[in-house]
Amino acid sequence: MKRLPRLPLILGLVATLLAGGAVYAQLEGADRGVPPIDSASTFEVTGVEVDVAGPTAEKARQEGWREAQAKAWRALWAKTNGRPISEAPNLPDSTLNGMVSGIVVENEQIGPKRYIATLGVLFDRARTGQLLGVSGPVQRSAPMLVIPVMLTGSSFQSFESRTEWQKAWARFRTVNSPVDYVRPTGSGIDPLLLNVSQTRRPGRGWWRMLLDQYGAADVIVPEVHLHRLYPGGPATAMFVARAGPDNRILGRVQLKAENGASIARLFDEGVRRLDQIYSQALAGGQLAPDPSLVVPEPPPIEEFEPEAPVATTQPSLPPPTDTPTTPTAVATSFSLQVDTPNAAAVNRAELSVSRIGGVTSALTTSLALGGTSVMRVTYMGDSAAFQRALEAQGWRVSGSGSSLRISRGGGE
Repeated sequence: MKRLPRLPLILGLVATLLAGGAVYAQLEGADRGVPPIDSASTFEVTGVEVDVAGPTAEKARQEGWREAQAKAWRALWAKTNGRPISEAPNLPDSTLNGMVSGIVVENEQIGPKRYIATLGVLFDRARTGQLLGVSGPVQRSAPMLVIPVMLTGSSFQSFESRTEWQKAWARFRTVNSPVDYVRPTGSGIDPLLLNVSQTRRPGRGWWRMLLDQYGAADVIVPEVHLHRLYPGGPATAMFVARAGPDNRILGRVQLKAENGASIARLFDEGVRRLDQIYSQALAGGQLAPDPSLVVPEPPPIEEFEPEAPVATTQPSLPPPTDTPTTPTAVATSFSLQVDTPNAAAVNRAELSVSRIGGVTSALTTSLALGGTSVMRVTYMGDSAAFQRALEAQGWRVSGSGSSLRISRGGGE
């Protein structure tokens, strides 16, 4: 699934980062960004092996594709219904031709009269679903943001540059998986927000903002460590399924490739194996969204009841014409502008403001590291009382009404 970040909420961050020419060049890199494949309308069966002969190379290839369609149909039926492949119904070629929407060539060798290949078969979901008795996955996880990380040589990479690992996740057809993957394209500001350092950062505040921008509830980090014996030669890959902001390891799998030309197929198989690990974790309750990533709702505003008037014991005094009452505090929303040179300054400002008596919520709604962030604050009282409370916390306050700017006298 492809989702793009909502730019208005991170406009301040991007404007600050674009101040440097090097960062601008990083954003404008041409060799980056792989749009994920939309597989919502197909079923896919991969790894179908065929070995057929024919009078000519073309005839052998056609016969191989026909045989692959029949094998893939039986495998899809058996997987969907949980039954042996031997019980799958046989369908005529005319029916299969109407159901198949494409053939994916994973590997093929074409001889004068022989065809040996490993193929993938795509079935049209609308037509095939009627024969299978299904229309889509029954169980789906919460949206999971995918940040693929690759270690090759001595350096980690994520979306900083286009890698074979990123391409493998973009090629993966997620429609048959119970995990709802949110796969960024890797273009635009993705390299700045979804880098390797972010995957090692446990702070919940920054994660909440990122997950909200990409429409996800939690994060998974599929990681691969690729070791080559020599350039173009055999390679070993260790695939690690990580999940959550704490980088929990759910499982590992190690695969080997005979040569450099097999790396793409190796990574495709690695994605499939990690998807199985994540699916098993979902079934076992280990892939539920982290509760600490949920933005807390502000507490309900308490209603203050007026105090009952005190009966007088002096009958000689005339009774008051109006019954005195204690005024009820009114909740007021304020927009605070605060300088935030780094992430620590954001946390300190939120903590300082939230400690003020009468403040029911204090959330940063527009983040600009190295610039001016905006905080939305709900306070039980008027503007004058709120400014006095801020000054008591050591802030220098300017502005009026519901729009204020705060700063420290000596800077943070």
